[in-house]
Amino acid sequence: MVRRRVVFAGRVQGVGFRARARSASGPHPITGWVRNEPDGTVTLEAQGQPDAVDRYLKDLRRRVSGLVERELAFETSVIDGESRFEIRHA
Repeated sequence: MVRRRVVFAGRVQGVGFRARARSASGPHPITGWVRNEPDGTVTLEAQGQPDAVDRYLKDLRRRVSGLVERELAFETSVIDGESRFEIRHA
């Protein structure tokens, strides 16, 4: 089990990015969340088996192609008991 935090920068707010992130999570066995940040970026955390998280992020990148100028990703602590992928509001 892994948990990956990814910060996306570019034209990522006001374009349905969070809804696409949640929609993309549907077919993948992952949990986590996505939210807009005050600085104009979007932060996402995805948790699951490493291959599932990788497939989810690949799918999401395809869905938001052209919107993301750069991203920063790193591993973070697994959260026990999380049961879904949700949109969070700051």
